[in-house]
Amino acid sequence: MYNYKMHLTPEEIEILEGKQGEVLGKIMKTLVMYGDTFGASKLVPVSSEYGHLVTSFGLSMMKPVYELMDEIIDAEIETKQKFTVDPRPLDFENVPGNIIQKIVFKIMYGKQKDYEEQLEKIGLLSKDGFTCTCYMDQVANIPNKGDILSWAESSAVVYANSVLGARCNRNSGIIEMFGSILGKVPYFGLLTDEGRKANWIVEIKTNSLPEAQVLGSAIGMKVMDHVPYIKNLGQYFDNELNRKAKDYLKDMGAATASNGAVGLFHVEGLTPEAKELGESLIIEDPNVYIIDDEELERVKNSYPVMWKNPDTKPKMCFIGCPHLSLEQMIQWTKDIKANLSTGKREKVVIPTILTASPPVLKEFSQLPEAKELKDMGISTSYICPLMYMNNPLCGKMPVITNSNKLRTYTTSRYYTDDEIVKAITRGEGI
Repeated sequence: MYNYKMHLTPEEIEILEGKQGEVLGKIMKTLVMYGDTFGASKLVPVSSEYGHLVTSFGLSMMKPVYELMDEIIDAEIETKQKFTVDPRPLDFENVPGNIIQKIVFKIMYGKQKDYEEQLEKIGLLSKDGFTCTCYMDQVANIPNKGDILSWAESSAVVYANSVLGARCNRNSGIIEMFGSILGKVPYFGLLTDEGRKANWIVEIKTNSLPEAQVLGSAIGMKVMDHVPYIKNLGQYFDNELNRKAKDYLKDMGAATASNGAVGLFHVEGLTPEAKELGESLIIEDPNVYIIDDEELERVKNSYPVMWKNPDTKPKMCFIGCPHLSLEQMIQWTKDIKANLSTGKREKVVIPTILTASPPVLKEFSQLPEAKELKDMGISTSYICPLMYMNNPLCGKMPVITNSNKLRTYTTSRYYTDDEIVKAITRGEGI
């Protein structure tokens, strides 16, 4: 038996020894080894209603994952909590692609249908539960403050920790599934009070509300995997954690997690723990990072251009990585419509896709803005833009985006929200 270091209960030892089945024993061993690696003292119960898995794509090369899933299914094991999962990688109906690109996609993701069937057998919440923003009201995977989670997906984890006040480490794929199967996770890091203390103070000294994606990028690249306490940001939302603030922090947090490795941030007067505990969350002698307009411009100008020809015209635009909220879908429609009207155009000049979760898209489709968006030549999709761009043929395309996460992991080129609107409605600034 594995010579574990953490304290285990008699029942946990029994599972580890394989007395509740060989497969469950191997799952427990993996989770205990993971905890021991990070100095966990024990396992603690998962208390959230639902889990969230990051591995949503049926890449043909992921044979060990499918074999593992079959082993779990054959042992008649299911997760103790139903789960949502990251977005699907394919949407041929709504996302442009030529015949060759589609052929490559079908080969790359040839196991998608089979893998989704495996997910359903072990505990998938629903066929619509594919999104990186599972915490939207329409999806309803919303943890409570203090809940212990077994999630992966960097942008979802940082949102749950920071905006909702739940507790989750930056788990990898499969580990989060094992935690949901056992209903337990190793106790270390961001699950502990000490691990949630801020060791950086970030002072915002800009003349207006910073661009969320650039601010998150600056913070992530500076603090890396540490915890920042952000000052002077809550004032732009009257220190009220409303939908506008949540959407802003969603996008900012995704950039901190992808441009760095931030799993938790506190915003003075705004996020739950900062409201409750204030500066007692900050350790003694923290690092300090001052962000002004000049610093944000420096960060934005540092992004490399990955296109073969930097001066080429973009062929596509992705908006929504992470997935958009319903309110963001509506606002983008209004902004694009207003700019088209100013330029005396009826349709966008660059093929544009707005992405959101299936339930958000379903609700949006009932609104008048849905028809307006379609009339302007814009598509909506549940797709994961990152998975789309991982197609080697699509990766060569000049794609623009307002997502710092997509910019970081692919060859797409970042522009601010205002720049994106002008680019797709008038072809300006590109």
